[in-house]
Amino acid sequence: MGKVYPQIDDELATWIGRQHLFFVASAPLAGDGLINCSPKGLDSFAILDPHTVAYLDFNGSGVETISHLRENGRIVIMFCALEAAPKIVRLHGVGRSIEPHEPEFATLRAHFPEWPTILSVIRVDVQRVSDSCGFGVPLYEYVGERDALPKWAATKSAEALATYQAQKNSRSLDGLPGLKRLTTPVR
Repeated sequence: MGKVYPQIDDELATWIGRQHLFFVASAPLAGDGLINCSPKGLDSFAILDPHTVAYLDFNGSGVETISHLRENGRIVIMFCALEAAPKIVRLHGVGRSIEPHEPEFATLRAHFPEWPTILSVIRVDVQRVSDSCGFGVPLYEYVGERDALPKWAATKSAEALATYQAQKNSRSLDGLPGLKRLTTPVR
């Protein structure tokens, strides 16, 4: 049933572009570290080329993916069809978090619509592309995007966001360094 692809081809890119939800998973190197899996939405995913993707990492209550990528780079992105024919696509790779103060950020950011409170752009060099059936995934009807993030961001001043990020995004749940601008360099 499942298939491994040499790259993200045009057919897969079109299918991915129709999905409204994707999941990101990462983990620290420590065997007892917390594995992270986060749902993502909005118009925040882009295919840069057949072996490279990126997504916007919005301000939130944690910094797990960024911390894990700083430590080891391992990441998987999963899409699953919630409408139409069943299908699951996984993109395994090595990711990097690029923050607004870094030179590459503006170039990557240009691939997305305007959104408030972006912590970073996550860029992934895709090493494995695969699909599977998804027969066990239920059907859902897409109603629309939530407006909670833009509304929340509109209530925050730049200073309030900086304070929030310092409190919530400087370290992972396991204590790994988070946002680069809030932590000392990892050696």
